[in-house]
Amino acid sequence: MTEPAADLIASVPRLRPRPPESHKGTFGKLLVVAGSRGMSGAAVLCGSSGVRGGAGLVQVAVPGEILSIVAGANPCYLTAAFAQDMRGRFAAAAIDELVDLAVTWADVIAVGPGLGQSEAMPGLMTALLDRAAIPLVIDADGLNALSRVPADSWPANRQRVVLTPHPGEFARLADVKPDRIRAEGPSLAVKFAADRGVIVVLKGHGTVVTDGRRLYRNTSGNPGMATGGTGDVLTGLIGALIGQGLDPFDAAVLGVWAHGRAGDLAAEHLGQTALIATDLLIYLPAALREAGG
Repeated sequence: MTEPAADLIASVPRLRPRPPESHKGTFGKLLVVAGSRGMSGAAVLCGSSGVRGGAGLVQVAVPGEILSIVAGANPCYLTAAFAQDMRGRFAAAAIDELVDLAVTWADVIAVGPGLGQSEAMPGLMTALLDRAAIPLVIDADGLNALSRVPADSWPANRQRVVLTPHPGEFARLADVKPDRIRAEGPSLAVKFAADRGVIVVLKGHGTVVTDGRRLYRNTSGNPGMATGGTGDVLTGLIGALIGQGLDPFDAAVLGVWAHGRAGDLAAEHLGQTALIATDLLIYLPAALREAGG
């Protein structure tokens, strides 16, 4: 295995004490762009994680037909409905309105969980990267859409972008064979992050976080977290931490650690076999308390 050329980071950032005079606006407004027909749960998990992760306000933008499902699942976030295509995914007609909401309302965007792979998605990702000059956390189908955008078409200002791929998604993004990800994952993540000017969270056993200069190898987490929806929780959590003022790299490191720690705490009480994504939301407060929150 090739050793990545980056400075190894061993410590996990801590949350700062909240000032007594704080209000909702102090801790950021997180816009979650997620969900489609049959995948409303991804939007619920991501939005709920944003709330649990400490964002001051969370708004979940979804295709129109799943609005009632997502809104009814958690009273603690806002919701907004947008135009959809025949398969219940965001339509191209929704792109300008979504970007306008991001620009006028949000401090940070989490995009991708459960979006599906419609023809409109590459255009949405390009528009958000190009026109919303705020941090973005991109996961799941957002990454799949991004892999369809030629590298030379990516906007120049990307230092605020956090990508959270699993190995298959990263193989598509980096245009390499999956076997290379298994053998050289950290080195490839460092190179990709440096070349593209982004932060990469390469998920899996021993998740790594890198900005091309620094590399963090995570030690929390367990195999019980290998179940649908846990990645959606991570996406919302990193977005919430950025909204509270953490640098995107620090937010990714703390988010990965706290996400895994919540999984470890859940497994201690429930076992690994029965662990599901909503359990992470229950145990996330205890994990964040260990980080100062």
